[in-house]
Amino acid sequence: MEENPFVVSGRIRPEYFCDRKAESERMIKLLTNGNNVVLKSDRRMGKTGLIQYCFDQPVLHNNYYTFFVDILHTTCLQELVHELGRTVYEQTVPRGKKMVQNFIKALHSIAGKMGFDASTGLPTFSVGLGDIEQPEYTLEEIFGYLQQADKPCIVAIDEFQQVATYPEKNVEALLRGHIQRISNCRFVFAGSERHLLEQMFDNRNHPFYKSADNMKLGAIDRDVYVDFMCSKFQEKGRTLATHVAQDVYDLFEGHTYYVQKTMNEAFANTLAGGSCTEKVMETSLRDILVGNDYYYRELLSRMTIKQKMLLYAIAADRVATQITSADFIKRHKLSSASSVQSAIKRLLSEGYVVEEARRYRVNDRFFGLWLRRMMA
Repeated sequence: MEENPFVVSGRIRPEYFCDRKAESERMIKLLTNGNNVVLKSDRRMGKTGLIQYCFDQPVLHNNYYTFFVDILHTTCLQELVHELGRTVYEQTVPRGKKMVQNFIKALHSIAGKMGFDASTGLPTFSVGLGDIEQPEYTLEEIFGYLQQADKPCIVAIDEFQQVATYPEKNVEALLRGHIQRISNCRFVFAGSERHLLEQMFDNRNHPFYKSADNMKLGAIDRDVYVDFMCSKFQEKGRTLATHVAQDVYDLFEGHTYYVQKTMNEAFANTLAGGSCTEKVMETSLRDILVGNDYYYRELLSRMTIKQKMLLYAIAADRVATQITSADFIKRHKLSSASSVQSAIKRLLSEGYVVEEARRYRVNDRFFGLWLRRMMA
């Protein structure tokens, strides 16, 4: 089966990675010159792809040990330490038996709880969450292991703002203390909730204040992305008209995931030697929305009528402003400013809506498109 060039999950090979030349060069320059980095962007804008692309470049791949940890699902220090330990171990295994042995040796607090693979004889990270009985001590051991590595390390922690939500009050200070002391490791703190990251790194009352260089990841340039889309179709013996690619870019304002997913579907719907027309693109969008129909209906079932009405109103405007104004309320037939204020709190806290500079939009752009089509 022919490979789809529009990758939406897993590692992206360099030939399928679109642009980000300036961003990757800056990140590599900062890391190789001893700096930590804060990488901010909307969710699914391509943070993970950029980090992994940088990790695959020879200057980092050949001279550093690199680790990527996603902590979005974690809710406390114990879960953070478990995820960090598991990830460091799993990304250590391919680097040889000696490094695995060093890892086991360094982690006294959980070494006795690891199992062994019958075929290789190597330990497996079969440690359960409940086995992390002293998370602060195990965390210290993990940092100790990184410090003793025979090459410098780079650790990227995705959705780092999660640590600000943990019930333990000292996690930021605990992590900052370890990071200050370790000389063999640089860090990328990536996240999608910019207000939390800015509070952590730009507020002088927080331990991480001014401890890393800021990078913001926005949309890829329109002309660059459109050229990429058209060229990938051409390389695979298909055609994609420039205006069709432009329409997709504009529909999602260049948001990487939604453009990639749409193009992935469109490529799959275009026969070899054929052309991806407006009709093929519309079919592809419809297929994506139909595939999510049950999920989106289930999301709506969790909301009150006032929350649903506000969500539909924000989706209709695409980017909504002054949502408590008389004009907005009248135009969308909402009940009152107080009901809007109550509803938006829930929509924001549940992640259905995102806000920046008092501008609101539906977080999932496919969901926003689905809502607009439901109203049509």
